[in-house]
Amino acid sequence: MSVFENINRLVSYGLKTGLIGSDDVIFTKNMLLMTLSLDGFESAEQAESLPDVSVGDLEGILKELLDYAVEKGLCENGVVYRDLFDTKLMGCLVPRPSEVIATFNALYQKSAKEATDYFYTLSQNTDYIRRYRVCKDLKWKTATKYGELDITINLSKPEKDPKAIAAAKSMKQGGYPMCLLCKENVGYAGRVNHAARENHRIIPISLAGENWGFQYSPYVYYNEHCIVFSLKHTPMLICKKTFERLLDFVTLFPHYTLGSNADLPIVGGSILTHDHFQGGAYEFPMARAKVEKSVTIKGFEDVSAGIVEWPLSVLRISSADKNRLVALADHVLSVWRGYSDENAFIFAETDGEKHNTITPIARRRGEKYELDLVLRNNITTAEHPLGVYHPHAELHHIKKENIGLIEVMGLAVLPSRLKAELSDLAGAIIAGRDISGDAVLSKHAPWVKEILGKYSDITKDSVDEILRTETGLVFARVLEDAGVYKCTESGRQAFGRFIDSL
Repeated sequence: MSVFENINRLVSYGLKTGLIGSDDVIFTKNMLLMTLSLDGFESAEQAESLPDVSVGDLEGILKELLDYAVEKGLCENGVVYRDLFDTKLMGCLVPRPSEVIATFNALYQKSAKEATDYFYTLSQNTDYIRRYRVCKDLKWKTATKYGELDITINLSKPEKDPKAIAAAKSMKQGGYPMCLLCKENVGYAGRVNHAARENHRIIPISLAGENWGFQYSPYVYYNEHCIVFSLKHTPMLICKKTFERLLDFVTLFPHYTLGSNADLPIVGGSILTHDHFQGGAYEFPMARAKVEKSVTIKGFEDVSAGIVEWPLSVLRISSADKNRLVALADHVLSVWRGYSDENAFIFAETDGEKHNTITPIARRRGEKYELDLVLRNNITTAEHPLGVYHPHAELHHIKKENIGLIEVMGLAVLPSRLKAELSDLAGAIIAGRDISGDAVLSKHAPWVKEILGKYSDITKDSVDEILRTETGLVFARVLEDAGVYKCTESGRQAFGRFIDSL
């Protein structure tokens, strides 16, 4: 189709999804013409055309417009450059921030869920969340002794092409926006080392008397994956205010869970330079885990508390009074920050470096508030230079990255390389091929040996499911490595000593 036909198709998409109204049609067409360096349509009939389209047509429409832009030298041909340009095109269709905020707030007066439903749908329709990429993510569940874990291989975050990587290295590092979470990203055109955000909107909210922003993740690792961030560029810090903010958020949006990454390297697993939380309308495996042992904490007898049956070390506390919950959480954090137990290899500090922190998660259970406090420690040793409570080296063939909030809650976000590697491993297993000399697959050789010893009959029909199951079981071991207290008799005794110290 011609560029003019695709401009008209994109405007029709805007009408169909409600991004624009009928009064916006001419204006939007002119904005797109300007973006594509075109003077006008070739005829009056063409200028008035509004062909019928479906929501699923967006990827194809944008592809043809991008092909035209590349052909005419308006953008370079590479995924980073194409993403910069198609975001500019979509920016022509997105309502102004004040309109989005006004609509959200009006809907919130009816219900919090109606407001978030609107905003999530808008974030998809504007292509901020690229539905056609997200649907390619691989997802499955694996049964473990801790319950079912959620496994994902995320393919929606595009790999940068070498040309763009080289260009980004040679670019002067800008200070605006200071990071990808800053409020200045709204409407920002982007550059090769910073994603375009013309189609990005945020909702201002108040948490613990402070100004914060609410948005969705463009990569949606799970349903309605939202990000809540300080409107000030301030570093991550787990403190009493953190618990106040989390509980304020689930008061505003009781259908959402919200948690925070820890505030130290290795156990942080996220952007440590900007204080933020992640949550959404999703029940994580950890939320389904039961309390294996109830405990009573002196001075907080009115607050329910217990150790959760989970590979990481989790203290769950709950109360209808969120102020009491904040007070207990702050007490747990304060004690844990300074807590050492040499017999359990827990050191609060070595050589002036602090190691203890908490990954907190908030949710509602009817009228009650619930906080899961996950104890974290980032100490390293010569044997474990990436972290003692980090995936150990024998698991790096599946997961080497830091274990942050999302994984803590039982959802594996595995690297995109595994899609091809698991497929190739399946072929090698069925063919009986030795992979020890394979440049890519050799790292999996010890794992494959374990699998072959575990299953007596692996067929072409069963090999993929077996590899998925075993990948999930590796993730369970990853979580066990990240637990400061192991799910053993001695581990539970050590956990008990910490509880006693409270």
